[in-house]
Amino acid sequence: MDGLQRMLDAIEYVEQNLDNRLQIEDIAARACMSKFHFQRMFSMLTGYTVSEYIRNRRITVAAQELVHSGAKVINIAIKYGYESPESFAKAFRRIHGISPTAARKNSQSLKAYPKISFQIQLKGDVEMDYRIVEKEAFTVIGKSIQTSTIGGENHRNISDFWIESNQNGFADELAKNCGSLGLLGICLKFDEQQENLTYLIGAEKTIDQIPAGWQKAEIPAASWAVFPVHGAMPDAMPKVWERIFSEWFPATGYEHESGPEIEVYPSDGDPWSKDYYSEVWIPIKK
Repeated sequence: MDGLQRMLDAIEYVEQNLDNRLQIEDIAARACMSKFHFQRMFSMLTGYTVSEYIRNRRITVAAQELVHSGAKVINIAIKYGYESPESFAKAFRRIHGISPTAARKNSQSLKAYPKISFQIQLKGDVEMDYRIVEKEAFTVIGKSIQTSTIGGENHRNISDFWIESNQNGFADELAKNCGSLGLLGICLKFDEQQENLTYLIGAEKTIDQIPAGWQKAEIPAASWAVFPVHGAMPDAMPKVWERIFSEWFPATGYEHESGPEIEVYPSDGDPWSKDYYSEVWIPIKK
């Protein structure tokens, strides 16, 4: 509850400073969160990266100023953080589909990205199970992709990656020698500056010789919050992710520790069954 209210405070800070230099560290401080935790919480709750949201809000406000004032395009561009009229025009066209000059003539063609507002609700009617696991560092093997987090592209690409891995036999080959956890979907690296992440389909390393084309990665020792997921894939997993960030984190006082996130898919069940059991593992700190 308090965590979501602090998110609202951070959003208000962004709104008051759209025409100033905004630093993620300062925004996160308004929410009393670490930079990493704020960025993950924000993207999970809104579907936008922080940088993407700021860009969209700036170009929305700039468009209104362009239409309703006589200010020069170059002055508006500089005011909202663009180095040149050309870079402003490119961003403007990406959002609105027309140039700033055309927008002055036809403001009805403009799009608007409204200020985000979180609806804070008490949801104590449905309990949320979890356990804390202390696990030493371990090695995983598998294959990975790098994907953009802008516009939810990562969700589409990761889904396609799983489909391809199941169809081409890679997932079956991986399952033959997977460790006790089963098949793993791991968000390995989050690069908020470049707005991308590395996602690996893998398993705990149990073999000496890694097949050609596979890679290995080290998962650091951590305290993990482990959440059970009950239900058929792919629908059951996103619902638990949403509750983790909208309910569990705000209610418990834990923060997301910088590091990988893991989805655990045991190999002894049918992922498309309504009785399928899987897990979400998130590194945490108090």
